Amino acid sequence: MAQFIVNPKPFLADLTGRIVRVKLKWGMEYQGKLASVDSYMNVQLTNTEEFMEGEFAGFLGEVLIRCNNVLYIKAAPLDEGDEEDEKNDADVGAKPAAMQMG
Repeated sequence: MAQFIVNPKPFLADLTGRIVRVKLKWGMEYQGKLASVDSYMNVQLTNTEEFMEGEFAGFLGEVLIRCNNVLYIKAAPLDEGDEEDEKNDADVGAKPAAMQMG
């Protein structure tokens, strides 16, 4: 699998307002709408769901994830029939869907 070197600020700016999945170094994953990212790359998610070992663990709502805990951020897989998200994916174009952080 080919890996791309991506400038993280434009990558995260393109993902703002979209559903993303954030994996922490400790194994937990959080999926929610990317509300904002600051200059340190701290991540704010809304409507967040927690996943542990790939299984749904609960709904958390709004969360702030400190940057040094993030292993990677990627665009969440699309649900079938979700036309708005498909249109957002077309805007991103050929950019990679995940960025390694740590």
